[in-house]
Amino acid sequence: MSKIIVVGSSNTDMVVKTPRFPQPGETILGGDFFMFPGGKGANQAVAASRLKGNVDFVCCVGDDIFGKKALEGYQKEGLDISGAKRLSGEATGVALITVNGQGENEIVVASGANLKLSVAQLKEHLKSIEQKSIFLTQLETPLEVVEYLVSYCGENQQKLVINPAPAQELSPKIFNGLFLITPNETETKILTGIEVTDEESAIRAGKVFFEKGVENVIITMGKKGAFFMNKEEHFLTPGIEVKAADTTAAGDVFNGALVVCLSQGKNWPDSIAFANKAAALSVTKMGAQDSAPYLNEIS
Repeated sequence: MSKIIVVGSSNTDMVVKTPRFPQPGETILGGDFFMFPGGKGANQAVAASRLKGNVDFVCCVGDDIFGKKALEGYQKEGLDISGAKRLSGEATGVALITVNGQGENEIVVASGANLKLSVAQLKEHLKSIEQKSIFLTQLETPLEVVEYLVSYCGENQQKLVINPAPAQELSPKIFNGLFLITPNETETKILTGIEVTDEESAIRAGKVFFEKGVENVIITMGKKGAFFMNKEEHFLTPGIEVKAADTTAAGDVFNGALVVCLSQGKNWPDSIAFANKAAALSVTKMGAQDSAPYLNEIS
């Protein structure tokens, strides 16, 4: 099994359940309040570890109680956090999340210490990486870190997966030679200009990614499933119908599960089917990391 190295964000999620989202300027009374460990990087790292991946997590947290609890939690989850830093004078990232009666969410993030993750910190950890690895990152940390990962993986023949969330425009050099990109429909439209509504439009978007230099593309399409494309094949893996309680970490669990399969050398159809199952299970539970399933829960 290849080592999995997740480089990304660590947040504390503060969640309020409410029947519906408020309109601009409107105050409504919500229901239950929850506080969970979160952050896209941390969610993906924990999801991969629970599914028996061998995971390093490189992140930054603050010197507050949220940062202390986060690092303690990552150790309990079996993550190698030798590449993580707790920064004096910084606040740990937080996410304010509203979940409506259909399990849909709206999220606002205050990045805090996540914005202090540096190329120097990453380089220091990479000195200890001697084996072939698969890297996974997102866009809740500085883009120069992502750009460095692209160049490092290219020079060292390492596989890099970028989950381009939260959605934003990216430099062309990020795409050139990239092993895999995993956008959802919104992110795909921002990066390609194509609105993905079905398999035909997903193929058009996939071709745009190929023109940018990406080797493999997975577009997650919610209930419709996940669309895969490279220059040899393309297919749509249907979604799994479940009663959603909270969709906050579905994409993160999908990515974490996916890289576990890829680290084990599994093929694309089996990897995506497994990731779909893990993501479907996650939306039936509240919380981000708390909703990530364990291997024995996936039949």
